[in-house]
Parts: sequence; structure tokens; C-alpha cells
Amino acid sequence: MFTGIVEEVGTVKAVQHGAVSSFIEIAADKIFVDMHLGDSIAVNGVCLTVTRFGGGSFRADVMNETLKRSSLGGLQNGSPVNLERAMAADGRFGGHFVSGHIDGTGTITDIRRDGIAVWYTIAAAPEILRYIVEKGSIAIDGISLTVAALTERSFSVSIIPHTAEQTVLSSKKSGDTVNLENDIIGKYVERLMSNKSEKSSSRSGITAEFLARNGF
Repeated sequence: MFTGIVEEVGTVKAVQHGAVSSFIEIAADKIFVDMHLGDSIAVNGVCLTVTRFGGGSFRADVMNETLKRSSLGGLQNGSPVNLERAMAADGRFGGHFVSGHIDGTGTITDIRRDGIAVWYTIAAAPEILRYIVEKGSIAIDGISLTVAALTERSFSVSIIPHTAEQTVLSSKKSGDTVNLENDIIGKYVERLMSNKSEKSSSRSGITAEFLARNGF
């Protein structure tokens, strides 16, 4: 489990693609404190497992399915990446619940300044937008951010200079692809409500829609 508070920006040192899997080697600094083989590291929001480390870098295996469903497939030598270690049990919860299992990708369609803030507008598929609410949480490349605006085809976030400077967002431009992870709470609620509606319907014909129509 992660919080979406990026600890540092690392640099891709090597990428090797295989027939069924690949590996990525990333140079970093801060995250080596108390690192062990098998540790989970969020790389641009994708939870990866440390398979080797030392000499200022670590390596993680990446399945082809992960490459297809995320922006990791576009990483090259020298690419900057957001890094966050899994949350310690006694740590501060500064962001929101982030699993590191992304829901898909979005495309930056606009970047504009508003005083000291910078607005990023991101287009995404309907299956991702359905879980996004204004003032709710969203993880973009592993960064915990608050949704400032929402339309039928996109959403926007407004970030402070510190966030831009300490993450890969400062290097992003219109047209770039970013990893997106919805707030997991919304998905759990939908699943629970769906199961309850199915059970209620099979017993009595009462559904969530029936209750809503009748003022409940």
C-alpha cells in the first residue's frame, strides 16, 4: 500500500525487453534506506518488486501485461520516474490509499498556469472517469492529487510549485501519457452495492433504483 506522496524522482538506467517480460533498472538515492529484496516500490504509480539492488540503482521485473496497461512501456534510458516505497505501519498518511495497481492511462491535453499553480487537464476513458468526483482523490503517475474540475471526457488537477518540482509532472507536456489509479474506496462501494442490489432483487424485487425513485 502506498500514499501517493512521491519520495524522489529516479532515473531509468536500463530497460530490457524480453518475449514475456522485461526488466527496468532505476538509479535513485533516498529509497535505498532500509531496502530489501522483494520490497515493493511504486514506479510512476505502478507497484513493482525489487529483484536486485546496489551501486545506487535497483532492478524490477515487469510483465508484458503491465507494460501494455501502463505508460512504463514508453520508458527509455534517462527517463525520470516518480518513486515511493510502500508505506510503513508507523508512517504518516499524507495522501490517500494508493494500491499501485493502476486502472489505465490518460493523456494530458492541456497545461496552463494560474498564478503560482499549474493546471493539468487529462483525457481518460469512461471506465476511469466514472469513479472520479470533484474534490476527490486521484493518483497520477503515483502522485496523490485532488480533482479540481471534471467533464464528460476529462478531469483537471491544480498543483502547487513544490509538487511540480518534486515529481515528473514538471517534465510533462501536452500529449504525454500518464498512469491513473482511481480512489479504491469508490470501486469497493460500487461492488458492494451491486451485490446487495442483486440479492435484494432476487428476493423481493427491491433494487437501489427502486428505492431512489421512491425517495430513499
